[in-house]
Amino acid sequence: MGSSNFAVRLWRRTSLMQRLGFVALVPTLVTAVLLVTTLTRHQLTTVRVMAQDTANAIAIQAAAVSAEPLRQSHRRELARIAQATGDLPHVALVQIRSVDGEILAGHHDTQTGGTTGGLTVIREVIDPHRPLGPALGSVLVRVSLADAIAAQRSSLHNALITLAISLLVAGIIGWQVARWLSAPLRRLVAAVQQLGHGDAPVAVEITDRTEIGQLQRGFNAASAALFDMHRDMEREIDQATRALADKNAALEATSVAKARFLAAASHDLRQPLYALTLFSSALAVDEDDVVRLDRIAHIQECVQALDHLFSELLDLSRLETGTMEVEISDFSLDQVFDEVSRNFRMIAEQHDLRLVMRTTDVWVRSDRTMLGRILNNLVSNALRYTPEGGVLVAARRRSGNQVRVDVWDTGIGIAAEHQARVFDEFYRVENHCDAAPSDGPRRGLGLGLSTVQRLAELIGSDVQLHSRPHRGSVFSFVLSEVAPQAHADPLAAMPLDVSGMRVLVVDDEPAILSGIRYLLRSWGCDVATAEDGAQALDAVEHWRTAPDLVISDLHLRHGESGLEVLALLDAYYKREGARPFARLLITGETRRDRLQPILTANIPLLYKPVSPAQLRESLMAVWASIREGT
Repeated sequence: MGSSNFAVRLWRRTSLMQRLGFVALVPTLVTAVLLVTTLTRHQLTTVRVMAQDTANAIAIQAAAVSAEPLRQSHRRELARIAQATGDLPHVALVQIRSVDGEILAGHHDTQTGGTTGGLTVIREVIDPHRPLGPALGSVLVRVSLADAIAAQRSSLHNALITLAISLLVAGIIGWQVARWLSAPLRRLVAAVQQLGHGDAPVAVEITDRTEIGQLQRGFNAASAALFDMHRDMEREIDQATRALADKNAALEATSVAKARFLAAASHDLRQPLYALTLFSSALAVDEDDVVRLDRIAHIQECVQALDHLFSELLDLSRLETGTMEVEISDFSLDQVFDEVSRNFRMIAEQHDLRLVMRTTDVWVRSDRTMLGRILNNLVSNALRYTPEGGVLVAARRRSGNQVRVDVWDTGIGIAAEHQARVFDEFYRVENHCDAAPSDGPRRGLGLGLSTVQRLAELIGSDVQLHSRPHRGSVFSFVLSEVAPQAHADPLAAMPLDVSGMRVLVVDDEPAILSGIRYLLRSWGCDVATAEDGAQALDAVEHWRTAPDLVISDLHLRHGESGLEVLALLDAYYKREGARPFARLLITGETRRDRLQPILTANIPLLYKPVSPAQLRESLMAVWASIREGT
């Protein structure tokens, strides 16, 4: 079995020419060997028969001439007969014996053989006068086969030489025939290897009209057809590539146009919304009338709904333009939970819902701002679709220094067929809206969960959803846990009162200036306003020292930038030798190229519309930084 496998492997490794040569040589070799073997055996048999016949004839003749000398016991005559018989060709031994076996005469030829070997014939000597009487004696004749064998060997040697010459000639002829037969096939193989590598169809020469010629014609036709097909395919691929490039360019242009539209819409529409936010918050200051407070509450609720919608658009715009940059730091997860609780506890209480932020001592490594935005969106979404019950936010440790954050709700849930698409942009499950309470939080644009998933990807996580209709939902994502830090939360040391803070506000929208001036003064701040850099310098002349904080819009009138205003004030107070002032930029801009100078300068940045709570928190942070510096 092993030898047959080896033979198969060896046969597979041989070339076509070697196989053809082998096939041509093997019949010649087998025929020659069989012919030599047969002829040799036949010749040997013929030699033996001839030797036997010769020995019989000599013995008969010797017996005939020896009868009379035996009857007369004439030994000398018997010796002469033995000598004469021994001189015959190929006779090695002659003996004339009496009836009792005595050798009366004999002859031994040492040149033709010894006493052994060859063919031996014994004939009785009959008395010619008494044919039926007893024998007078016997004659032994031995014929040597040495010459015949030598001749046979010489003949065999000549036959082997002839066989070798024949095999050599047959091999040469077979090899040449194999080369001649395989040459068209080799050219076909070379032509096949060239297919598809040239700019012209590959063709082979038609060598004859046999099957090989038919194969060559078929190859040439197939090569021409393949070349035409390949050329047509290249043309179609080129056309498809250009069409795809055009479509990609159109899609990219559409995406850029969408991003610019969102950025422009966010910037232009947030200006009046920002003013509306400030004025609605200022209306409630020092107001005691219950009816007016209720109306103001409804106005603020509408403003919050608009703010939520614009926040979704703003986040989408910032994600599209790549403005959001990940800033990794170590912080307490409980601090983020507290911020989310402050943002939504009042909303939850207004709709008789419970918002539970389970206290935790876990510290994580992530982007604090993005994590806060993720939780804000998830909690807002959960409250929007929870008619009764509440929302629970909790953190659980997992193996491998991982922390899983869960946002549970007892809302209407999400059907299985919608769960795979709720993270798509502008996708909303309509039955959510039907099942949500009529007086509950208003529905969004379908961007909240899409923004959550993209923010989670930026911080290296992934949001998972498990939901059952009419039972609630849970959104989960994983963060990396770190060891708790020793330093205290800077927000915990912030003063609760910002009265007495001197604030310069620079904005080219009079409505925004009026609203923020009214709001800051209601908090006890000393406020000065300006619409550009020149007015800002005029506004601070009555202050003997630098303001505690300068709040400026990024884009002012006549193309002036808030950064330029801050630079003017820096130069002004540097000449006066005053201490540096804190600064805060507020903008509705989302394009990365325009925000890059701010990010590079590491100036605190807020995006319009800024809620009063967010503005007050920023004032507290600035106040804390001022006190730490003094």
